[in-house]
Amino acid sequence: MVIAFILATFVLIYFLIERSKFFLHIMQLEGYKGDRYRKWLHKNEKAYSKRLQKNFIYIFLLTILFMIGARYLEEYENIRKAISFAYAVLWMLLMMPTLNKKEEEVKKPLVFTNRAKRLFTTNLILNTIVLSIVYVFFHKLLGNILYFPVVLLLGTILYYFQSESLYVSNIIIKPVEDRINMYYYHKAQKKIETMENLHVIGITGSFGKTSTKFITGTILKEKYRVLNTPESYNTPMGLSTIINNELSDKHQVFIAEMGARNIGDIRELVELTKPKIGVITSIGPTHLETFKNLDNIMKTKYELIEELPTDGVAIFNYDDEHIKKLADKTFKEKILYGMEDREKLDIFAEDVEVSERGSTFTIKDKKGNSIRCTTKLLGKHNIYNILAGVCVALAMGLNFQEIKRGIEKIKPIPHRLNIINPGTGITIIDDAFNSNPMGAKAALEVLSQFQGGRKIIVTPGMVELGTMEEDANREFGMNIGKVCDFVILVGEKRTIPIYEGLMEVGYNKDNIFVVNSLDEATKVIQKIAAPKDVILFENDLPDNYSE
Repeated sequence: MVIAFILATFVLIYFLIERSKFFLHIMQLEGYKGDRYRKWLHKNEKAYSKRLQKNFIYIFLLTILFMIGARYLEEYENIRKAISFAYAVLWMLLMMPTLNKKEEEVKKPLVFTNRAKRLFTTNLILNTIVLSIVYVFFHKLLGNILYFPVVLLLGTILYYFQSESLYVSNIIIKPVEDRINMYYYHKAQKKIETMENLHVIGITGSFGKTSTKFITGTILKEKYRVLNTPESYNTPMGLSTIINNELSDKHQVFIAEMGARNIGDIRELVELTKPKIGVITSIGPTHLETFKNLDNIMKTKYELIEELPTDGVAIFNYDDEHIKKLADKTFKEKILYGMEDREKLDIFAEDVEVSERGSTFTIKDKKGNSIRCTTKLLGKHNIYNILAGVCVALAMGLNFQEIKRGIEKIKPIPHRLNIINPGTGITIIDDAFNSNPMGAKAALEVLSQFQGGRKIIVTPGMVELGTMEEDANREFGMNIGKVCDFVILVGEKRTIPIYEGLMEVGYNKDNIFVVNSLDEATKVIQKIAAPKDVILFENDLPDNYSE
């Protein structure tokens, strides 16, 4: 019996740790923002699965039955001990299925950063304190036989509500984290200020900013020693980490990608990095759950331009109708790029030839200079990203020949319309990074350029579009119906608007497959795909998303 109770104790500790790690991962994905974390809890079934709820009720009833039986059998010590042993074993058997240990590939796995370690430790201490209080209280109240099952029950309750325990731990540790964050923020800020010869370039936009960052960096390396922020480092703490740990005197240029979810986010990043060149790539309906409307998005992206010094350079995608309004009201030095109103543009592309192998185009400026360029990047939208990089390069003093050499060295960016050849005769287009209406439209345009085989799309649709989400996905479905031969929709509920859009254009129902996971989608592909077919993977939902 003692061995069973000791084992049950270790099982409880193990399960508490594993469940707390699950919610720590969600808290990390939500940027340690308590309000966003709570919103996830309210919407997500993974927090309290049906199996967990059912087995919790079983454990509760089992404990009640045990206490009743133990009271009636006070005179039969051996029987009571046997029942206690049986309780511990049954409790462990009921706990085992509640924690799903199936290893799933995630886009952003839990990373035990120093902050994650501090939050995890705080939660562990909080759990220990609660369990210790429960142990002492019920040991004195109920005696040796009864107290342990009751402690296990209350431990199970604590396990069940680890979501709340971690939330409380995040509140407890927040003042400490704020002080630590500000220390590293100010340290990075002072480092930037002391590097007088460093050229800082800020890039923001609803989409295209990551691609533009890597493209710009590749071109500038023809003349300068460049440091880019890594792919997902576009927050104050992310930028502070790169500045403090990687930026050094050997670097002449620092390119900072600037992400935002709320008004004021870009201004905070500009105050940190002090860029002299600012680029706005695009404005569209992303993160509308926090921004609420496009006006707030425009206001936030324009913070980059507002905070540039008086001798700074603002670079605008003038073909974007929203950015055009911002460019027209800007009186700082500015460079306009695009492909449409060429008489108003400083840099533009013409004679564009787009195919499934990449693009060829001519870049010109107002002075009549021009270069004929070729890139392996797919899609017309990537030409806009290259044009942004060209504008930065010209502002940094590169000539057209240096720029041409830089463009030739640009490599496809992972998960952003890059081609994968699995060696089966089937072409895969990986556009799995977060999708948006313009990006999805561009991906379908790229897919349409492939000739010979059938076209298959695998997609869960678009998220984080607020009230526009259903309409955007319905339009997405209509566009899919005009291009694709087969459609694999991931998620029965979330893809309903896409299905409706497909029906609106009279798409064949027999060519639509609705699955619940990427694994199921793979099985469908194995049945329907053949050599020469092209498969587009459009969007991979965030790890913290649920129907």
